Amino acid sequence: MKKLSIQFSRTFEDSVHVGTLAEERGRIYFEYAADYLSTGTSLSPFRLPFRGGLFEHTQREFNALPGLFDDSLPDGWGLLLMDRHFQRLGRPLATMSPLDRLAWLGTRTMGALTYHPPTARQDGDSGIFELHELARQSREILAGKATEILPQLLRAGGSPGGARPKVLVGYAPTTGEMLSGEESLPPGFEHWIVKFTGAEDDADAAAIEYAYALMAKAAGIHMPPTQLFETKDGERFFGVKRFDRAWDRRYHVHTFGNLIHADFRVPSDYGDLLKATSVLTRSQKEVRRAFRQMVFNVGTHNRDDHVKNFAFLLDDTSGEWALTPAYDLTFAAGPGGEHTMTVAGEGKRPTREHMLHLAKNASIPDKTAHTIMDEMRAAILSWAQFAEEAGVSKEGRTIVKRAFP
Repeated sequence: MKKLSIQFSRTFEDSVHVGTLAEERGRIYFEYAADYLSTGTSLSPFRLPFRGGLFEHTQREFNALPGLFDDSLPDGWGLLLMDRHFQRLGRPLATMSPLDRLAWLGTRTMGALTYHPPTARQDGDSGIFELHELARQSREILAGKATEILPQLLRAGGSPGGARPKVLVGYAPTTGEMLSGEESLPPGFEHWIVKFTGAEDDADAAAIEYAYALMAKAAGIHMPPTQLFETKDGERFFGVKRFDRAWDRRYHVHTFGNLIHADFRVPSDYGDLLKATSVLTRSQKEVRRAFRQMVFNVGTHNRDDHVKNFAFLLDDTSGEWALTPAYDLTFAAGPGGEHTMTVAGEGKRPTREHMLHLAKNASIPDKTAHTIMDEMRAAILSWAQFAEEAGVSKEGRTIVKRAFP
C-alpha cells in the first residue's frame, strides 16, 4: 500500500497534518487526522466527508483522485513536463500512480496542500533565468522536438495547471529580476505566473490577454495585478501575480470543478456556479461577483469558461470561503464555438434574458443585474482603448471586436 501524509502548509515552515492518502490495487482512500477534524475547517465541503474513519474515492468516472487532491496535480502543460521527465528516467507512465505524481510535486504545489515524503529531485537551481530561452524550449517540447528539458523549466513549469506553457517565477518589481518561484522567495520578490504562447496561439495572444485584464478591471471584475513582460528579443509574455501566495504565505484554493467533482471537459451551467457560490460562501456579494464574471465572459467572447477556470479561496483563520480573483480571461472560441459553461442552458448565443433568468434564480435583484450588465457593456465599448494600451495589432483588435455580441 502506498501512503502519503497530507499537510496544510500556511508557510514554508508552518504546516498542520491534515490526513493520510493511500492507494492499494488501484483503489484510493483518504482519512482525516483526528487533530485536524477538531479544527472544524473542511477543505472540500461538498464531496469529501469531514468526519473520522476511512473514506474510499469511488467516483472514478470523475477522476482518479478526489477533487481536493486533484487540484494539486497539473493538467496540460505541467503534466506534459512531468511525463517527459519520468520517461527520461525510464519509468513507464503506466506504472505511475496519482500518488507517485503527488509525491514528485511534494512541497512544490500550487495552493496550500503539500505531500510527504516528497520524492527526492535534482532538477536544477532556483537562480535567475531568461524567459526567452524557457519560451524557446517550451515551443520545442510542444512540437515534440526537445530531447532534454532545461532543469529550470522542469522546476518552474511542472506544477501549474492549464494547457498553455507557463512558469512560476519570483519577480522583483523594483529591479525586474526573475528567478524560479515555486518555493520561498528572497525579500523583494513576488510570486507570479508567466505564460508562454502555445502551438495554436497567434502573436497577439499575450497582448490580448493583457487587454482583457484591463477591460475586466474596468468592468468591476476583481483582478490580480497583471502585466506584459518583454524580453530583449522583443517577445512579450502575459504575467499575473499569484493569489495563492503572499511573500511567505500559502493559501488554500479549490477549483469549482473539483469542488463539485465535475469534469472540466464536460459542459456545465453557470446556474451551478451561482448555486455553489451561494452555498459555500453564504454571501450574496460573492454570488454577484460570480454573476459579474459570467456577464463579462458572455460579452467578451471568452468561451473557454470551463469549471476549473473558477475557484474559491479559503480563509483558514475564519473558515470562510470567497471567490478567487478572476483568471484566464481572454478571447476564446470554446468547443464548437459554444461556451463551455452554458447560460441557463444556452451555449451558442446566450442573451440578456438568459442572464436575467439566472440572476432571478440566484436572488440577484433585477436592478442589480441590469447595472452589472450595463457596466460590462460600457467596458466593452472601450475595447479599442485597452487593446491599444496593450499593444494589440490592428488586425487582432478587429478580430476580437467582431466577435463581441
